[in-house]
Amino acid sequence: MRMELTAIGWIAAALVVALLISFIATPVVKSIAQMVGAIDVPKDNRRMHSHPIPRMGGLAIFLGFLLSTLIFVPMSPPFRGMLLGGVIIVILGIFDDIYALPALPKLLVQIVAALVAVLHGNVIQVLSNPNLLSEDPYWTLGALSIPLSVIWIVAITNAVNLIDGLDGLAVGVATISSLTMLVIAMLVSESVVALMMAALAGGCIGFMPYNMNPAKIFMGDTGSTFLGFVLATVSIQGLFKFYTIISFAVPFLMLGLPLFDTCFAILRRLSKGQSPMAPDRSHVHHRLIDMGFNQKQAVAILYVISAILGLSAVVLTTSGALKAMVLLCALGFAGLIAGKLFLVHNETQSETWNKRKEEEHGAESHDDLRDSSRGGENGTSGEGAGEPRGD
Repeated sequence: MRMELTAIGWIAAALVVALLISFIATPVVKSIAQMVGAIDVPKDNRRMHSHPIPRMGGLAIFLGFLLSTLIFVPMSPPFRGMLLGGVIIVILGIFDDIYALPALPKLLVQIVAALVAVLHGNVIQVLSNPNLLSEDPYWTLGALSIPLSVIWIVAITNAVNLIDGLDGLAVGVATISSLTMLVIAMLVSESVVALMMAALAGGCIGFMPYNMNPAKIFMGDTGSTFLGFVLATVSIQGLFKFYTIISFAVPFLMLGLPLFDTCFAILRRLSKGQSPMAPDRSHVHHRLIDMGFNQKQAVAILYVISAILGLSAVVLTTSGALKAMVLLCALGFAGLIAGKLFLVHNETQSETWNKRKEEEHGAESHDDLRDSSRGGENGTSGEGAGEPRGD
């Protein structure tokens, strides 16, 4: 059953309100970040910026989301639990953006925030059985529901945080994911989920002009962990409760990019004998930069990948698994070909630019040698004829 026009109007209003609040609040948050010392200084090769930039910009996204949802979303125990957990995550993020907290204490606080949300009713109670040949269409988790729900929330919280490595990347991917869930919620008439996702998308869009390359402010852990926490919690309310195959696949498609990057990072670090929490410079966005793409190009590629996964999730919800798989394969193949062509073009441009610079350098060296042999710009020779050019 599709939503009525009135409900769509409320959803649009929630998005616009969050957008305006986030957009207006971001310059204020930037000033606060500078006053309290929440500044990102480029001190290693993992950072892509060359000068200090304020962080903690996620506070503006949080304010937009909070005020919009308090206006438009009816209060319920799961919604209250999500807000309480979100406040814990934001406070943790603010302290981390100022003082750079160790990984283990942050993880413990994230678990506490996830427990707050889960104990208020945000629980994965069933999972669809991925074995289509089984007689049981879904699994009832029972005692495993609480720990699995906590693991899901903490995992997505950190997954979104890990992809926050380029200007506009995390906020853009979160926007695409929230809009994907918004569309799915509208298609299945989940108005509360749609309102929350509209507020989250609006908060992200309002912040985006300040965060796109070259960024004026970063969202910091305040924003990236909050976005991951809300996406994970709302996905439990809106996606995992379906007793069909989509309850297993849709969340993983919708959040496929951050989940893939996180799993790959953990396996990579474990294979090297490192801690799974150890930072490195091998995330998917770093690899795109190392391949020769600039920040804007790398972010655009990852936006396209996230959008393909989101579109596949929507098709899976509305048209079934077969059509979604065909769409995913077709779009993935097209994206692979386009990326290959784009990379070749990018390398050709780089080679042309390097060759031109070498030619210009050679011409300048030849001019310097010729001027030195002439003894001056007027072409005369002998004493007093003029000084050769210096650097």
